[in-house]
Amino acid sequence: MAKFFIAEDDPLMSHMYERAFKFSGHETTLAHDGEEALATLKAATPKPDVIVLDIMMPKMSGFDVLKNIKEDETLKNIPVVLLTNLAGKEDAQKGLAMGAVLYLIKSDYNPKQVVEKISSLLPGKSGQ
Repeated sequence: MAKFFIAEDDPLMSHMYERAFKFSGHETTLAHDGEEALATLKAATPKPDVIVLDIMMPKMSGFDVLKNIKEDETLKNIPVVLLTNLAGKEDAQKGLAMGAVLYLIKSDYNPKQVVEKISSLLPGKSGQ
């Protein structure tokens, strides 16, 4: 079972993704704004296997959270997926250049497809 961390400010969306990940047998932790996301990630033990960030969140954007993750020795090697409504090429290029491994536009996928795409990033989790 993989551990996923999801930062999403929309309660309906966060609940929907949380259920989709749990239904697929994964453990999830949620945060509802950028500051909460960063504080929760820094305090987490063990660390999540994958971090899923919305970009447009209150208090701190997903881009700012991503920047902080990549500067933190305990977090920088965790794959980060940006899951957003921002469909612009510039945003996708910026996120990937900052170190995200995947940029997904919410409207392009249903929750089950999002879980499948993100789960495909996981190597066999045995012994990790």
